Amino acid sequence: MYVIRLPDGTLRVPTSATTDDGRIIGQGYVEVGPGDPDYDRLLRQSLTEEELEEKRRGWREGDEALLREFEEWKATQAED
Repeated sequence: MYVIRLPDGTLRVPTSATTDDGRIIGQGYVEVGPGDPDYDRLLRQSLTEEELEEKRRGWREGDEALLREFEEWKATQAED
């Protein structure tokens, strides 16, 4: 999950709810504004929604190439 920078400057920060023994019971986002003490630190690692979508698109394209490579390899295994 990534810190998402919204157009108004608000940051959407991933968070998890955990049990006392550390098991994750839920995940979500909290919104952090410029007045928050952690804002500057989180801002440095944030992405706009457009940048995040670009990353996702790159992953999907990479997945397609990897799938083609796997299918080619699998076809050679069937020949053996």
